[in-house]
Amino acid sequence: MPDPQLAHVLDFADHSAKATPDDIKKLCADVIKYGFHAAFVNPTYVTLAKETLAGKAPVGTVISFPLGGDTKALKMAAANNAVSQGADELDVVPNIGLYLAGNTNAFMTELQDIVESAHMTGAPVIVKFILDSGYFDKEADPKASLMRASEIVRAAGADFVKIGSGMGPRNPTLADLAAVKEAIGTSIKIKVAGGITDRKTAEAFFAAGANRIGTSHAIEIVSEKPATKKASKEE
Repeated sequence: MPDPQLAHVLDFADHSAKATPDDIKKLCADVIKYGFHAAFVNPTYVTLAKETLAGKAPVGTVISFPLGGDTKALKMAAANNAVSQGADELDVVPNIGLYLAGNTNAFMTELQDIVESAHMTGAPVIVKFILDSGYFDKEADPKASLMRASEIVRAAGADFVKIGSGMGPRNPTLADLAAVKEAIGTSIKIKVAGGITDRKTAEAFFAAGANRIGTSHAIEIVSEKPATKKASKEE
């Protein structure tokens, strides 16, 4: 039997390029059926998901996903527009290149401005910034670098650090989660995404301190069924 307690901390996502309106309607129906926390869709489907869910679950979307290469102004506009269309949660990819180049002030400013823009409509919204831990692996001290980036996310006013996009250099590990947890404690929450396709793995991340998991395999996780093979790597 599906576990409703586990389901409620899973964000069921479909960020595939080939997602159709019918796919999104099915995603939303499954969110309601299984009691998942939220439906996460691409920005073009925020309105459809909002109408389909009809207040029965939050709608989340992604900003500058998965590379974070849009200009700050474009990210700010996209965040504001998504909230205006009804998005309850935003998973934003920051310009990690700024951080890796040592330009932490510009990195912080980008994050702060996006948070401010997301809240400009006055509607309640949860903002998460995605740190793909694989991008820190070539740093002199990868753990310390990931921790510092997490601290900046917290200081910028975000609600979550999200470890992994599901499309980065590698999937997040329990060691990555421990590093982020050490950096931010319980001051803000942690979401993990990428390669979490079964209940055992999901429970291990929750036991280690994750507050939320983003996945396209939510049904398999709660039903303990083998994960369906995907043509491309997703959350």
